[in-house]
Amino acid sequence: MTALGVVFRPQLPPERLREMALAADRAGLDELWLWEDCFLESGIATASAALAWTERLRVGVGLLPAPLRNVALTSMEAATLHRLFPGRVLLGVGHGVQDWMAQVGARVDSPVTLLREYLEAMRALLAGERVTSRGRYVELDQVALDWPPLTPPPVLAGAIGPRSLRLTGESADGTVVDARVAPEGLRKACALVEEGRRTAGRTAAPHPVTVYVHAATGPGAAARVAAEIRREGHDPSAGLGAVGSAAEIAEAVLALADAGADTVVLQPTADEPDPEGFVRFAGEQVRPLVSG
Repeated sequence: MTALGVVFRPQLPPERLREMALAADRAGLDELWLWEDCFLESGIATASAALAWTERLRVGVGLLPAPLRNVALTSMEAATLHRLFPGRVLLGVGHGVQDWMAQVGARVDSPVTLLREYLEAMRALLAGERVTSRGRYVELDQVALDWPPLTPPPVLAGAIGPRSLRLTGESADGTVVDARVAPEGLRKACALVEEGRRTAGRTAAPHPVTVYVHAATGPGAAARVAAEIRREGHDPSAGLGAVGSAAEIAEAVLALADAGADTVVLQPTADEPDPEGFVRFAGEQVRPLVSG
């Protein structure tokens, strides 16, 4: 069954998160996703709050920028969340937006190399291993977590380019794809992930794919989504959005599921006039059509 989520966009102030999370939990939504975009809001702090406020909702962070975060710190935070809220945490790491990484002096020459080293170290630490690494970017000397998760959790990774998509198949436990892909683009992305899995001999284990999609309902929905897609430098006519009634949005979600998505995350526009209402709409009206 395809899981359905909604993004709490960090363009909203942090104090709006509680009502959004409670609305998602009460409406029966499967997942609430958060972003750690510079220089808006912390992914880990918001995730811990959303998890504490809710009872059944899974909370994802997509993505934590690897260049900005030491892998030992990220693994400590991830382990703590998984111990506190077992089965409800989904964390993904990625390259980070390169301009932002340059702003804080964290940009690296080879983001793919960093992400590969990061994923290998983080997965090992969360599995309870003692890790020594002498990589190009990741250096650890006999590091082990005192309180690793009771069961090794999945570590997700974000990707859009071919090399990075193959890397997620090789070194991550799941892939997060942003909203710039239509169903056919997602199908191609999933094929690249599978190439990486075959290369690494990891095809026996599950590898869930999460994809974002621009979404809006109500008056002016199509215009708002089209404007957002243009702002991101993409063509609004390329089939990137999910717009309209619950049935129309569910149809777009199912098209992405057919292309390989295990989870589809509705990404409201930055100017969504009623974020809490959109969450309720997604959980109460769209989700039954997707799961049914």
